[in-house]
Amino acid sequence: MRNQFIKLIATLSCRTALPLITAALIAALTGMRAYAQHSHSDSQAASGGQAWSELHHSMDSMHEALFSLKSTGNNDEDFVQMMLPHHQAAIDMAKAELMHGQDPQTRRLAQEIITDQELEIELMQLWLSQHDGQKSKPATSAVKEQ
Repeated sequence: MRNQFIKLIATLSCRTALPLITAALIAALTGMRAYAQHSHSDSQAASGGQAWSELHHSMDSMHEALFSLKSTGNNDEDFVQMMLPHHQAAIDMAKAELMHGQDPQTRRLAQEIITDQELEIELMQLWLSQHDGQKSKPATSAVKEQ
């Protein structure tokens, strides 16, 4: 099962995984919102039109989902649980680009993001279903809580 998870991680592109891993680690280690700077008022979202509003709604939904999660004590499970809302937000944002974007390269990128992220969500859900109720010994962290 460890090899399956390693294969799953190997399928993630650095462009996709690294920012989320960094944010998740910051949030987990500090208890702080890693993306507090992404907090936007309704007037900001409204001033950018429908596409802007949809992009911000995706981010807000992701943040709400991420911060509603509680640690399971299992680093692997926590990682996968936090990746799911991040991937869903990427899909939602890519769909907004397909609906409102004009640039062919950006639209192609959006379609690729949807395809890749949907597959990765499927793999993570499979991993979670295979590890449901199978709590492994929590890994020790090199960073001590203060």
